[in-house]
Amino acid sequence: MEVAQPKDLKEDFVLAKRRHAELVRQKRIFNARNRIIGGDTTAWDAQVCDQNIKAATEKARDEAFAAEMRQNDKIACISENRERRDRKNLCKAINDFQQSFQRPETRREFDLSDPLALKKDRPARQSDYDARNTISGMQKFMGEDLNFHLRKKFQEEQNREWSLQQQKERMIGRENQKCAEDLYLKTRLQFDETAKHLQDLETATRKAVCATVKEFNKNQALESAEKKIQERKQEQEDNLAEISNMLRGDLLSENPQQAASSFGPHRVVPDRWKGMSQEQLEEIRLVQKHQVQEKLRLQEEERQRDMDWDRGGFRRLAPPCCLSSSSSACSVACAGPWTAATSAWPGAAPAEKTYEGTLYQSCH
Repeated sequence: MEVAQPKDLKEDFVLAKRRHAELVRQKRIFNARNRIIGGDTTAWDAQVCDQNIKAATEKARDEAFAAEMRQNDKIACISENRERRDRKNLCKAINDFQQSFQRPETRREFDLSDPLALKKDRPARQSDYDARNTISGMQKFMGEDLNFHLRKKFQEEQNREWSLQQQKERMIGRENQKCAEDLYLKTRLQFDETAKHLQDLETATRKAVCATVKEFNKNQALESAEKKIQERKQEQEDNLAEISNMLRGDLLSENPQQAASSFGPHRVVPDRWKGMSQEQLEEIRLVQKHQVQEKLRLQEEERQRDMDWDRGGFRRLAPPCCLSSSSSACSVACAGPWTAATSAWPGAAPAEKTYEGTLYQSCH
């Protein structure tokens, strides 16, 4: 038999801890539901445990409050009964004391106003113990005992009355104790029945509340699911509408009409203009080609004029008016396509007839 050393116990504890960690890791990895859905079961279990602890704590507190309330009600009832009984006994004792020790006959001045004073008047001597038998009256002498038999009879009667009174008080005390025990038992049974009834009402109310809460949660879950479905459907419809609008809109289709300005057909909106079309580009190239040809022709004419001027035969040319008219017509004919082309450019200003002025000045 081997003795377990602290080192062995520590190694066993570390090994058991590793085994437990490995089991927990395998459970977390091979659990398809947690791996796919990603639910935090540990947090859920902790929340459920906290809710159970909270419910048990509230239940224990409610039970403690109920027990304390019942105990306080019981103590209050007992105290009230005891106070009522003490008050009754005090009033009875006061009445008995007044009837026994505070009667009108015991007053000091009653003998002056007693209506039966003559009837109650005593003879000169009633007994040996009469207070009026003074020494000077010589009504009683040493050794005489005239009231012995009466005194003995009175003492026996007094002892008998005391014994009867003690028996009566003992019997009354037993009856009062029995009544108090019966009242206490009846009150306790009534309290138990009331507590049972309240507990049944609380159980029924709690069941009804649980059923109502469960139904409410179910309705809330259904409404939430329906709302999510409607929101997802509305979002899909909005996305489809946005995609359709983008595909059919002017931005992606590059509609040239969207760049048209309200200030005229030759103006455009810069932030919407996508560039010139192929027809406009071909027209601009054609106009540039005509401009190049016109410039070459004008350069050739200028060269011819320079040569004629150098030879001195400039006067043999056509008259200035004809030359001016022919040059103007030519310049107008050449400037026609340029003016039409430049007017077709977006944002272009009207063309100026610069060539006509140049030819006219040269002719003159």
